[in-house]
Amino acid sequence: MAEGKLKALVVDDDPLVLELVERSISRYGFEVVTTRAALGVANLLRTEQPDIVLLDVNIPALSGDRILGVVRQFAGPDTLFILYSSMDESRLRELVRASGADGYIPKGITGPELALKLSGMHHKRMANRPTPVRADPMLQRDVPAPQSQSTTAQVSLASR
Repeated sequence: MAEGKLKALVVDDDPLVLELVERSISRYGFEVVTTRAALGVANLLRTEQPDIVLLDVNIPALSGDRILGVVRQFAGPDTLFILYSSMDESRLRELVRASGADGYIPKGITGPELALKLSGMHHKRMANRPTPVRADPMLQRDVPAPQSQSTTAQVSLASR
């Protein structure tokens, strides 16, 4: 995450959707990287290290739920994978369970609502993250690591 901004990688075959999502969430403090290509997502995960990956479910070459199965290993442990589709929500919930995605957002959600949902999902992930444990060489036992300052980005809903 760059200087308090959440970074989102948006994967969709529709350039208009990519432009809409990028404009919608960048206005609210997100750094956004977009791609139309299902192939190459693993490289983008390694180079961009996004906090959130928003995956279109209906990409013809390789659907978002299948992309997830291939690329999750290249993402950081705190990276959220969110399915993004206009399909029925019950089907989306089923795909989330089957694919191991971290959630879903219907495509009708844009602008501040999309930014708030993504930020909320990320905040929840960070709040539920287990406390790391490190070995204390003096005591020869594990002790909780010191808590660092929260790096959760705040999404400003004031238009810029």
